[in-house]
Amino acid sequence: MKVQGWLFILCGVFFAAVDVVYWYWSKEPVGTTAMAISVGFAFMIGYYLMYTARRIGDQPEDDKQGEISDGAGELGFFSPHSWWPLFVCLAVSLTAVGLVIGWWLFLIGVFAVIMSMIGFVFEYYRGHFSH
Repeated sequence: MKVQGWLFILCGVFFAAVDVVYWYWSKEPVGTTAMAISVGFAFMIGYYLMYTARRIGDQPEDDKQGEISDGAGELGFFSPHSWWPLFVCLAVSLTAVGLVIGWWLFLIGVFAVIMSMIGFVFEYYRGHFSH
């Protein structure tokens, strides 16, 4: 994870340099602010990856003499089929449309987001696929 952390930190340094040049030439505040946010995000992700790498130790991708087969094995559990991401996206869309249409639709959308997130999180706690 150290490699990924350093890549994000170097991206943050690059974005900062480009942001300064952009600000100097354009004097445009919106683009400069957006690029400054990109700098902050890159540093934040880089710091998190470096902090996590320090806690969990060296990973196969950190070994300069490592082989591809060193990273083989189980990567985690991935749901083979789930309808819940679709319902979460539809609920978020309903919430966004509710901001335009009216507060009543927004509140219905928020309720739908909460319910679909509960269903998504607890999908494997009951029914046929329960652990």
